[in-house]
Amino acid sequence: MQIATVTNISDGGALLEGVRSTLKPGEVVDLQYNSVKAEFLVVWAGKQGTRSAGELGLQALPEQPSIWDPFLDRACEFVGKG
Repeated sequence: MQIATVTNISDGGALLEGVRSTLKPGEVVDLQYNSVKAEFLVVWAGKQGTRSAGELGLQALPEQPSIWDPFLDRACEFVGKG
């Protein structure tokens, strides 16, 4: 288990930064936001020694709960009023 920063989210996936584990495309990871947990597929991983080291591109797996729903709703509301 580790803490990472989510830098971009959508209904279909997320971009994480600060991942210390070496993960490869095709692996499945559990991601938790607040008390909701879901599985995601690693679709790309930043290579060690590059600017993207520690980044992961994740795709939400089918039939998994959306862990971002409350956050996305608040973010869209804020942008809409901005």
